[in-house]
Amino acid sequence: MVSSLVTGGAGFLGSHVARECLALGQEVIVVDDLSGGYLDNVPSGATFVEGDVASPGFVKELFGGHEFDYVYHLAAYAAEGLSHFIRVFNYTNNVIGSMNLVNASVEHEVDCIVFTSSIAVYGAAATPMTESTVPQPEDPYGIAKYSVELDLAAAHRMFGLDSVVFRPHNVYGEGQNIADPYRNVLGIFMNQIMHGQPLSVFGDGEQTRAFSHVDDVAPIIARSVGVPATRNQVFNIGADEAVSVNRLAAVVCEAFGVEPAVTHLPARKEVVHAFSSHDRVREVFGVSAGVGLEAGVQRMVDWARGVGPRPPVRFDHLELTKNLPPSWAPTRDRA
Repeated sequence: MVSSLVTGGAGFLGSHVARECLALGQEVIVVDDLSGGYLDNVPSGATFVEGDVASPGFVKELFGGHEFDYVYHLAAYAAEGLSHFIRVFNYTNNVIGSMNLVNASVEHEVDCIVFTSSIAVYGAAATPMTESTVPQPEDPYGIAKYSVELDLAAAHRMFGLDSVVFRPHNVYGEGQNIADPYRNVLGIFMNQIMHGQPLSVFGDGEQTRAFSHVDDVAPIIARSVGVPATRNQVFNIGADEAVSVNRLAAVVCEAFGVEPAVTHLPARKEVVHAFSSHDRVREVFGVSAGVGLEAGVQRMVDWARGVGPRPPVRFDHLELTKNLPPSWAPTRDRA
């Protein structure tokens, strides 16, 4: 039986990919340090191992105890805006951890690494962003993701290690961590509504993103290892329709059946318009995103009602506070 390692498999996207790998008949080992994931997310049938891939000793022991055909690397701290203020943490988790996995994969002759990068690598490039767009990331998170992409290409040239890189964007859906106040705007909005709070929108809310339901992303990532045309290629993946944050807020409120109530916060320094072309993934996989925004949001709202509101979990180890958005400041530092 094919054996796969899924890092970050107790997190949102990782748990969905692990579930899809199981459906493909793979033996699945899930690794997660539970810093942002939940044991309840680990799908039945997967073997769970708690640990941090940023620890070389842990990774060495993990690969010494298992023979992996494939590595799906989804473990990351994916907070673009916050990454400016947690630079060491960002690079340790998102780069060093990846390098540990690359080293082990070369050493143990893994057939292929599937890496979830991000359209954050494009920065403020013209939209729709294509795979031929020259990456110019503007935040440490995007820089980290692109550096891993470059390293995977170097590992293929030097050692013959195959990889597939996906650049998903704004993925949402059932199982997302709605307690995180820094990322995943849909989860933030839903948690705020269930707490009876107005929705927090940075700036004028006219920023545009294409919000992608997880069911349009996870199955393609899982089955990519069995598609020869994917090897050592990069794919944008996600929804085609870009909408403003204001429009998203209206859709979420409608799904909850509440009147929109929005608080506009000072604008952050962020890319204003970010969405990508998916022609390449359609060409290779023969599929298009099929879950519309309204239907996907309603599904996530129904799930969120079931789990209920969660207290926001704030990041305790900020490295910089200069230019930090006031709403992100530790509670003790707020007026």
